[in-house]
Amino acid sequence: MARELVIDGFKISDGSDCYVIAEIGHNHQGDIEQCKQMFDVAKQCGANAVKLQKRDNRTMFTKEMYDSPYLHRNSYAPTYGEHREKLEFTREQHLELIAHAKKIGITFFSTAFDIPSADFLADLDMPAYKIASGDTINIPLLRHVARIGKPMIISSGGCTMEDMVRAYRAIMPINPQLCILQCTSGYPAEFNELNLKVIQTFRERFPDVVVGLSSHDNGIAMSPVAYVMGASVVEKHFTLNRAAKGTDHAFSLTPEGLGRMVRDLRRTRQAMGDGVKRCYESEKGPLYKMQKKLVAAHDLPAGHVVTDADIAIKSPNDGLPPFEYDNILGMRLTAPLKTDGNFSYDILENAVPRQAAGGRAQ
Repeated sequence: MARELVIDGFKISDGSDCYVIAEIGHNHQGDIEQCKQMFDVAKQCGANAVKLQKRDNRTMFTKEMYDSPYLHRNSYAPTYGEHREKLEFTREQHLELIAHAKKIGITFFSTAFDIPSADFLADLDMPAYKIASGDTINIPLLRHVARIGKPMIISSGGCTMEDMVRAYRAIMPINPQLCILQCTSGYPAEFNELNLKVIQTFRERFPDVVVGLSSHDNGIAMSPVAYVMGASVVEKHFTLNRAAKGTDHAFSLTPEGLGRMVRDLRRTRQAMGDGVKRCYESEKGPLYKMQKKLVAAHDLPAGHVVTDADIAIKSPNDGLPPFEYDNILGMRLTAPLKTDGNFSYDILENAVPRQAAGGRAQ
């Protein structure tokens, strides 16, 4: 069964370009104009989509957690709940962002952290839904979002294979439009905990869904590696300023980094090719100088029978290639040959050249 997922008209498959999601999260700092600017920059960098996060804070936090003190450099308010509220956009602001994304030609969707948020996003007709790692064990939420009927992307940070199988079994009978992301929920994730081989494990265990990577590591090198290993989607946190206020900025990509990552992913697809070994036109010039041919080691008269001592191997490669060496041994020259002159079957005789391993019939 072919793996395929279509988000907002983009067909994601093993043969497609990697689908790049610029994860803004709350790096917009509650500022809608800054958020629009981030949409613009992500588009300029070549990302396919931008993603925010939606929480109904009163619903998803206990009163104790909502009211708990939250006083440090990343805080936008004195309590955790109020802090979170400062980073949420209203319905009107979402409509403004949707219109801006359509205007510039980039896909916009969000992570739904709870059922009211999923319904909020469904009312806006979001083209896809992300499920954060922490909610991959939240079967009621998975089923609720699945019933919306749009593509779903679920992360696997902190999950076991048992958790992923449970989530898969909950979603697929309702909505087979699924992508599973390998993810390590470190902020940032250590390289020795990225475990990129899980991408291959997921591809084997879930052969009918698209597999990708939610990359929380510092840097861009692992994304092309993941793509080569079969990740058709890469999600990467994105910021305009890594020193900005907020927990995600420090490990997020700047515009320069995002642009380079997208560039390298596009190059990676081109570089992978089709697996057929061939000689390219661009190689012929360099190989003319680097490869060699068979020439006379010294002046040879007509009628001479060729021996090892008569053959030299020299550049350029505009004559018989060296793999013909054994084939011309013992053949007779029908014309004289000067030093460095090309051996050619036109001036060599014998009934049929004997074949050496890798030789060619003449």
